[in-house]
Amino acid sequence: MQNILTTEQAIRIAEKLNNKRIVIAGGCFDVLHVGHVRFLQNAKQQGDVLFLLLENDENVKRLKGKDRPINSQKDRAEVLSNLKSVDYVVLLPEMKSDKDYDKLISCLKPDILATTENDPGKKHKERQSEITGANVKEVMKRLESKSTTILKNSLSRTK
Repeated sequence: MQNILTTEQAIRIAEKLNNKRIVIAGGCFDVLHVGHVRFLQNAKQQGDVLFLLLENDENVKRLKGKDRPINSQKDRAEVLSNLKSVDYVVLLPEMKSDKDYDKLISCLKPDILATTENDPGKKHKERQSEITGANVKEVMKRLESKSTTILKNSLSRTK
């Protein structure tokens, strides 16, 4: 897919986006649901180009538990790359520290770091905004009833 990128490819493209407002959103996006779709649509409305930073499988496992991800990074990327609101899906390699994320964000030079209300990673994004000069923008309220974890748990109970 032309819009599924490595971090190196994403940096090269971002460097060529003169006078375009770059928006960055990120996450696991393990099983796509309406909360994800609305978040990405709202994020895209904040600028011209939306880069979606997609966590790798090992990080999803670390963040969400041993039985996750349900879908591989490659499969998640293919689904996400077909959404109208997503310009580029960036396949994140293993990020060992906040400094790894910070370095990538600094190279992409975003104008907006998209987040949701009550995002557990908001402090991380605010720190990155200080480094890059980007604005952290809450693009929607978090839909607590719409999460992959809730969906997975409700399916497990019905078995």
